[in-house]
Amino acid sequence: MKKSIMRKYARLAVRSGVSLKKGQGCVITCEVEQFDFARMVEEEAYRAGAKWVQIDWLDQPSQKLKFRHETVTQLSKVAKWEEEKRQHYVDNLPAMVHIVSEDPDGLKGVNVEKMQKANAARARVLKKYRDAMDSKYQWTIVAVPSKKWAKKVFPGERGSVAVEKLWNAILSSVRVSADNDPVEEWNKHNKKLHDKCKKLDKFAFEYLEYKDKNGTDFKVWLNPKARWGGGGDWLSTDKTFYNPNMPTEEVFTTPLKDKCEGTLVATMPLSYQGNLIEDFSVTFKDGKAVKCKAKANQELLEKMIAMDEGAGRLGELALVPDDSPISNSGILFYNTLFDENAACHVALGFGFDELIENYENMTKEEIKATGVNDSIIHVDFMVGSKNLNVTGYKNGKATPILKNGNWAI
Repeated sequence: MKKSIMRKYARLAVRSGVSLKKGQGCVITCEVEQFDFARMVEEEAYRAGAKWVQIDWLDQPSQKLKFRHETVTQLSKVAKWEEEKRQHYVDNLPAMVHIVSEDPDGLKGVNVEKMQKANAARARVLKKYRDAMDSKYQWTIVAVPSKKWAKKVFPGERGSVAVEKLWNAILSSVRVSADNDPVEEWNKHNKKLHDKCKKLDKFAFEYLEYKDKNGTDFKVWLNPKARWGGGGDWLSTDKTFYNPNMPTEEVFTTPLKDKCEGTLVATMPLSYQGNLIEDFSVTFKDGKAVKCKAKANQELLEKMIAMDEGAGRLGELALVPDDSPISNSGILFYNTLFDENAACHVALGFGFDELIENYENMTKEEIKATGVNDSIIHVDFMVGSKNLNVTGYKNGKATPILKNGNWAI
């Protein structure tokens, strides 16, 4: 991929993704093999006025070695310096750019129980820092192709060809081309998503019903105090506007954690902790996942749902039309950032405090009392298809929202 296009993408991540403020710090997380792009983002951050930039390097093969050779006790530890670093982030609220490129199968073969126990233990310790920063800092997730990821998406191609194809697919999805103004394209896109949210807010549905020929038959009640969100959002502190996910095609809300019934059948594989969970479904009763089935990695799915009290409850409902750019590309990305924007999805785990009316003046406990789910995880899985129908209900009146996968409102 041409350096000029990569730099344009890096600039978009800094200027429109995290909307970096002059004098603000910036943290970049990135796999080591993507050092070229990480340095471009670093340079763009300094050009935007960053006071300091820190790159946190990741390495999936090293992570796999740790899980193979270290004990659960050792893996579960959170060092003092790690907590001090998180506290530094809480105190300084840097903008955070997450660059994803990992192999969807990169942790295949790791002991699932060992990995889950360790990850859950660490997440419980670090959760307080995440909660302290929630809605107070800008973050964005962008993606860069790795060879292994690209070969998974385009298995019949040579490595270099697969990487170039994945580059083109990613850039198209984030509205970056050689001759356009991606910032202006994102402004237009955000307006469309915000308009759809306003329309859904006016309906004030009590509950939604999902039905699909594949076996999905599900009802979920909406939180009456929650709005619909989509596209970019504003900080609670100074109303800085930023784009958390690049790409994004969804509008979403946070439901009542204790009130859903029925079965959701996944329509795409889920890449979770370096493993693919495939051909699966989850059945709910009284808001709680009570049964799950998967052709591949059912044990991982079961342990994910059992990680804490909120892991088996829903924190997000997201609507995405089948006629969306990523869906129309016909590409299965094996990466949630993209696949969730090709289909309707839900998320197990924590909900979104910022969608609750007047949340900035409420405590965490007060927000939870409205019915927002809380957990150490937030994991999206896709349920949308060309056959999915979503209907909204209020006072017994049914209103089609999605019909055969596409908008009906």
